[in-house]
Amino acid sequence: QLSEDVERVSENPTDEAGGEMEVQEDASSVILPDSELGTSPPSLRFSKTCLKNVFSVFLLFIYLLLMAVAVFLVYQTISDFREKLKHPVMSVSYKEVSLYDAPGIAFYPGKARLLSCKHHYYDHIPPLINPGQPGDIECITQRINYTDPFTNQTMKYALIVQGPRDVKKKELVFLQFHLNGTDQDFSAIDYLLFSSFEEFMNSPEKAEFMKNCESSYSSWKFSGGFRTWVKMSLVKTKEEDGSETVEFKQEASVVNYIDQRTEPRSDQLFFVVFEWKDPFIQTVQDIVTANPWNMIALLCGIFLALFKAADFAKLSVKWMIKIRKRHLKRSHQVMNHIS
Repeated sequence: QLSEDVERVSENPTDEAGGEMEVQEDASSVILPDSELGTSPPSLRFSKTCLKNVFSVFLLFIYLLLMAVAVFLVYQTISDFREKLKHPVMSVSYKEVSLYDAPGIAFYPGKARLLSCKHHYYDHIPPLINPGQPGDIECITQRINYTDPFTNQTMKYALIVQGPRDVKKKELVFLQFHLNGTDQDFSAIDYLLFSSFEEFMNSPEKAEFMKNCESSYSSWKFSGGFRTWVKMSLVKTKEEDGSETVEFKQEASVVNYIDQRTEPRSDQLFFVVFEWKDPFIQTVQDIVTANPWNMIALLCGIFLALFKAADFAKLSVKWMIKIRKRHLKRSHQVMNHIS
């Protein structure tokens, strides 16, 4: 039997060799799937990974740049806010009125005597009938004596007159004083303006009220032998503590009075007109242009942008680490299959 098998093999050697070759060819023709050898060639995978890493580094650089800009904006915002707190801006606003509160006009005539006082409208002042002679006193007046607030020794005599109210009708007050004689080279009458005649009348201590007015308001003069035309404007100032102060601005024009009395006289006549300049009350207040809520909103926006950028950078770093781990894992799988 053994000899017969040897004889059979020796007769067909090509068949067995062919079978072995076929087995070898089948083994060599086996191709590993893409999931085992990798989805793309090594050079292509390397280029994609390199680009992703470069892009991630670029994004991190942009994040650092934005963070630096945000820190600078925070510093600049806080600096501007502190600077604006130190230097408030003066705000001027105008309020139009048809009627003013009647101001008080305090005259210090000395030896001079009030001859007449009338309210006129539409800037019409009729000619004087009997200049230098007592006439009608149609104004509300009040006479008062009080001690000088600066010396506390000298007694002062003041004549308080109610000022004009109706600015639409151009109401004015025309007063005439007479001084019989004076030992001075120049004759003038002092006066001051305060904001509310009604407040003066309702004050229980009128002397103390006038002392406070003289301490707070400026005084002016008008000369004899002229008609002095005073146009007033009211300015209200709001202080930082919330209080409000009132002062007057005035424009005075002087017109020469031609004395047409027949007999030469040594006495002196004074004429003065008080009128509102315009119907606008000027309000002045200091305003801090730095709004703390705007600064807080800006800082919140900057910090929110920083947190968002930090979150984005964190995700970018995680993504880079994940891509790196995946690349190493695939390289390790390929090496195992090759082995």
